[in-house]
Amino acid sequence: MRYLVELHDGTIAVTSPGKGLGTTFTVKLPLMPMPPTADLNPTESSLNLTGVRILVIDDEVDFLELVAFILKQAGASVTTAVTAKEGLLLFTQSPPDILLSDIGMSDMDGYMLMQQIRALPVEKGGQVKAIALTGYAGDVDRQRAFQVGFQQRLSKPIDPKTLVTAVSRLLTP
Repeated sequence: MRYLVELHDGTIAVTSPGKGLGTTFTVKLPLMPMPPTADLNPTESSLNLTGVRILVIDDEVDFLELVAFILKQAGASVTTAVTAKEGLLLFTQSPPDILLSDIGMSDMDGYMLMQQIRALPVEKGGQVKAIALTGYAGDVDRQRAFQVGFQQRLSKPIDPKTLVTAVSRLLTP
């Protein structure tokens, strides 16, 4: 836990009044800076995702809703799923232009999900462009994301402009 907190420039402290009296963990994380709303408005930004169909899969509902909001503000058509299995079902029913998936999900991790998607034929979306969204920041995790077929990897918490820029880059041939 300490590693994850420090990775996000936070601090963690542990105190206890004595044996058998419990323990208090205090975690402090910096607020994520939010750019002005104008940065997310496609009419005022070169990062316009109008007409782009995006499927976002993440079991953290608050994060999922934030990512969907950011992408919709940039003009994208966004579908969401709170489990990898639900996301795979939505994917096979209507393959998106871009897939964004969390790695650490409880029902099936993002690596397994991507392996299943990459096993699909091209006409069924097997070569969809994909971004891994993850709290795992190690080099091994980064390499594994690319090995299973993600083209990009973004660490949580996510900056709105970075997210829209990453999606825009995948759309550029």
